[in-house]
Amino acid sequence: MLHRVCCGLDVHKKNVVACLRRSKPGEEAEQEVRTFATTTRGLLELQEWLIVAKCTHVAMESTGVYWRPVYNILEGSLEVLVVNARHIKAVPGRKTDVKDCEWIADLLAHGLLQASFVPPKPIRELRELTRHRRVLIEERARKANRVQKVLETANIKLGDVATDVLGVSGRKMLQALAAGERDPEKLADLAVGSLREKREELREALLGKFTEHHGFMLESLLREIEFLEKEIEIFDKRIEEKMRPFSQELERLDQIPGVGRRSAEQIIAELGPDMNRFRTAGHAASWAGICPGNNESAGKRRSGKTRKGNAWLHATLVECARAGIRKRDSYISAQYNHLVRRRGDKKAIVAVAHTILVDVWHMLRYNLEYKDLGANYFDCINRDRLVRYHLKRLESLGYQVTLQEAAMQ
Repeated sequence: MLHRVCCGLDVHKKNVVACLRRSKPGEEAEQEVRTFATTTRGLLELQEWLIVAKCTHVAMESTGVYWRPVYNILEGSLEVLVVNARHIKAVPGRKTDVKDCEWIADLLAHGLLQASFVPPKPIRELRELTRHRRVLIEERARKANRVQKVLETANIKLGDVATDVLGVSGRKMLQALAAGERDPEKLADLAVGSLREKREELREALLGKFTEHHGFMLESLLREIEFLEKEIEIFDKRIEEKMRPFSQELERLDQIPGVGRRSAEQIIAELGPDMNRFRTAGHAASWAGICPGNNESAGKRRSGKTRKGNAWLHATLVECARAGIRKRDSYISAQYNHLVRRRGDKKAIVAVAHTILVDVWHMLRYNLEYKDLGANYFDCINRDRLVRYHLKRLESLGYQVTLQEAAMQ
């Protein structure tokens, strides 16, 4: 028995069912069950009831977003554990709210619950900002795709000539189309910069069947894109203010190939700057769901599929991996090329994302700068094997090869 006075909560949208468990050495445990509303007044009554009863620990399932107001009220006055619902297996029999909270309290009293990682309040607020900004960016990308579909429907091939349809030149042409301009000559003359050299191609691309309906749709999409861009800019400024205490961490993470400013902000918002939360880099990777799964039975490995973890961090790391492999003279690119031939693209990308997360953990835990192992890392560690392989290949082609060590410069 680890906790003599503890409480299990079964959280719902409108109410919380609480089971207060008291136990004394040599005596049977006493349980008291009450139901509280999830309004602020009801949660304050719950807090007062637990404090008067000298409760030390409270546990509840992470049910949607309903656990958050309960956690915010009880945080600081009690030790609150938010537990993964999959880790609590209810005993067979009747399934009621009272039975649920009693079972949670019983597991908590015996120390059989593992608390989920809930970052401090400033990091939680930062998470909400970065996650909402990501939603805005994704929504803008969807609207940009819709613009391209409208143009294709009208047989306007602007995307075949201009790299960015929503660039400076592209916007001027799109706004003119939405305003009623149909002359390809006048539309092509709106091009600026290097795109003016392609005016002849633009005239051909801008000749289509653009009707009043297409103009209405395009005008609406451009308004939405402009609104989203303003919102993204507002969130960028807000996040920049919140990130000022972590400026050194951002500078370190920005050294990793593929990790930009926004990606670094997202990583810190999801992981937090304190890596003491995770005992090892492997624990952080497991929590993020970016490492191989562990499913073995009867001595046979069933599946290595990655487990479910932090979807926001997982997506950010994969994006960073996609960007990082473009830097040809880096270890990350070498690792991808080393794995992609045998494992395929997706598994190789997840492995690179895992490497980035391990780098992040070490850099934040020990205040280290990024050190690239180099593009020839795998060639160096497998040098003898590569020499034997290529010698054998040349001999099979009919060559007699003599090797001589090159002089070191």
